[in-house]
Parts: sequence; structure tokens; C-alpha cells
Amino acid sequence: MGHVVVVGAGQAGSALVAKLRALGHQDRITLIGEEQSLPYQRPPLSKAYLLGEMEEERLWLRSADFYRDQGIEVITGARVAAIDPRARQITFADPTRAPMAYDDLALTTGSTPRRLPAAIGGDLEGVYTVRTLADVDAMKAEFAAGRKLIIIGGGYIGLEAAAVAAKLGLDVTVLEMAPRILQRVAAPETSDHFRALHRAHGVTIREATGLERLLGTGRVTGVRLSDGSELPADFVIKGVGILPGTALAEAAGLTIDNGIATDEFGRTSDPHIWSAGDCASFPYKGGRLRLESVGNAIDQAEAVAENILGAQKPYEAKPWFWSDQYDCKLQIAGLNSGYDNIVTRGPEGASVSFWYFRGDTLLAVDAMNDPRAYMVGKRLIEMGKSPSKAALQDPATVMKDLLKA
Repeated sequence: MGHVVVVGAGQAGSALVAKLRALGHQDRITLIGEEQSLPYQRPPLSKAYLLGEMEEERLWLRSADFYRDQGIEVITGARVAAIDPRARQITFADPTRAPMAYDDLALTTGSTPRRLPAAIGGDLEGVYTVRTLADVDAMKAEFAAGRKLIIIGGGYIGLEAAAVAAKLGLDVTVLEMAPRILQRVAAPETSDHFRALHRAHGVTIREATGLERLLGTGRVTGVRLSDGSELPADFVIKGVGILPGTALAEAAGLTIDNGIATDEFGRTSDPHIWSAGDCASFPYKGGRLRLESVGNAIDQAEAVAENILGAQKPYEAKPWFWSDQYDCKLQIAGLNSGYDNIVTRGPEGASVSFWYFRGDTLLAVDAMNDPRAYMVGKRLIEMGKSPSKAALQDPATVMKDLLKA
């Protein structure tokens, strides 16, 4: 099959090259990443790693020995500047690196955080994002008990950072411009659950609160809100969403549609270029979908590896997600888009689950400290089955029996 080059050394890139070798690809494989580190897990960055409970090497998805033993060339600290689809080669930003030819190219370029404009203070020192190892290393020293942290954005990244900061004894305020936290991704019931959880740990959550600008000269000292009030801050974390990493693909003339557009096999508009992970959109139930999750990055990348080798196997997404905050583990199965009613199961102790329906059709489930509800819900969605709402709400119902109904 020739030389396969993978640009983007994250979860999807690492999974793709490993799968190629596992499937018996004998030719050259090259994995290229902009960061200096080997491919690593991102979810623990804002949790265990930030808390100091995990060393950097434990973040690595695979060891240096793995790549060497598998004959996979890993180039770190290198940015690809351009793709020439006609010549089938890439060029590097570093002019001392020679262009590299490929037979097949896979773009696993992930996503980048949305930035706050410099005009409102987004470039001040003491303003951080939580995306890369370097990001977290840069902010670690800021996390000292008693310091004032303001988090802009009440999504999962912002709330996970808030949980870590609260555990470490910081004075934490979360600002959310929307009427409620998690509004874009979850039902009001899930928002209510996490709002109460954070407030119980001393976090101040201000919803329907816009940011006018960050304050300070050189370094951030506070924020001015849309109502004119001001809050002091020792540092700020911004968690205002991410954008798919499409710049390289777009410059190469590939089709972009909410990410790098692929067909059901992961192939882009160029027959020798493929894509997987956060950056890629793919056909799904008559439309197009782009998923930002570890599960999708792995599954889609492995499907692309199979198809590079000729499998012609359509990728069938099985969306699932998770978030850890304090002692609460949220597990999500399915996609809740288009729901019109919610069924609540529980609470039973610290466990509760919210089931999303459109009419009588199950779409998704949010399970808090309830792995059984998550697993049953995930299986039901995969089977295309919808449980009885009355049975779900009945505490006497044995969850696994829903699979037999």
C-alpha cells in the first residue's frame, strides 16, 4: 500500500498508526505531531495531571518502545505547513526539513480552543486554556489555596477545571453567558445536578452573565461583566469551546463542512487523503456529524486504518462521552439532539440518570454515578430499542430486564 503519513499526533493519530500495523501493513508509517511529547491522553490533563496525581509518562498512549518496535516513525515538534495533493507530498514549516512524499495521507489534526480577542484582554498574562500538556504545565503553579480563579465558560472543560481548583482550596467563580451551564450539551436536569454539586463544593456559578473584558495591564487582575460589575482574579481559565483543525485541509482545497468532510469510509474529497477524530465530519443518519470525544477518535481512526487497507467498511458511530467532577462520574450514551421529553430514574443515593426521548424513542442517557444505567442505555440505543418510560421510573425495575423487553 506504500507510505502512510498521519498528520496529528493525538488520540486519533496514535490509534490509526497502531491499527495499521496490527492489520499487517508492512510499508512505511510516519506519525507527525506539533507538540514535543509523544501522543498522550487529554482527559486527565484537567483532572489527575493538574492535581499532581499522574506523571507525564502515564499520560502517554503508547511508549516510545512501542513505536520503535512497530517500526512507526514518530516526528514530534514539527508543524506541517502545506499539502500538495497533486504531487502527494507535504512540506514542513521548518525549511530545514525536506518535503515528505506519501501514498496515503491521514489528517487527525484535532481541534483548537476558541480564543478571546486581544481587544478585550485575551492576550494578557495569567489567561489560560486547558487543551495541551504545555497549557496545563504553564498554569500548574497558579493553583495555590486561597487564590481567586475565574473560569469563563460553563461547559465540561470549565466545570472540570473548577472541580480541581475547588479541591485545591481556590476561590472559584464560573461565568456562563447562556441562561444555564451545559446548555448546549445537556438537559436542564443535568445542568441542575452539576450546579448543585459545584455550589456544594463552594464554587460560585453565575449564569446569564456575559464578559465585557479582562482587566489588567500586562497581567490579568480581574474581569468586567456585561452588567458593568467587576470581579478580581489572580488568573483566568477560558473554556469557550473548540474549533476543528481544518486550516491545513482547507488550504489544500479539500471540502470543509463543519470539519474536514469525509465519506462513510473516512475518505476526504481527495481519494488519497483521509481524516478522523475531532477535525472530521462524516455522514450520519441523513446528515453530517462531527464528534468531539475520545471514543470517536479511536473508533473512527481504526475504521480509517481498515479502509486505507481496502476494507471499504462504513464507519458506524456509537457516540459516548464522560466527565469526572469531584466524586461524580458522568457517563453519556447517544446524542440528545431533537429530544422533547426527559425521564428521570432515581436518585438512589448519589446515583441518578436522565433519559432523553423524542416522543417514545430513546435518544440518549446521562448517567451520574450509575454505570448500570449507562451500559443498559448504551446497549438499547445501539439495538434501536426504546424502553417503557414507566418501567424506567419504577425503582423496582431491574435494569438489565429492559434489554429483554
